[in-house]
Amino acid sequence: IELNPSIQPSKIINTIKTVTSRLSKKEFGLHLKKYYWGTNAVWSRSYCLISVGGAPIEVLKRYIENQHRPE
Repeated sequence: IELNPSIQPSKIINTIKTVTSRLSKKEFGLHLKKYYWGTNAVWSRSYCLISVGGAPIEVLKRYIENQHRPE
């Protein structure tokens, strides 16, 4: 996602989570109930946002592929 510097990334993430939660509940509400976080929430309150500063996608893919998983 490319954002204007005046837009807070946290607001974009919150909007995406809100909209996808509403749409998911509307379409798959009965099925999703068994997966809620002990409440009516589809998402947890946390999120991760990583900036890559315009690095080419191939560089990012190699970086991710070379990460070691904890044992």
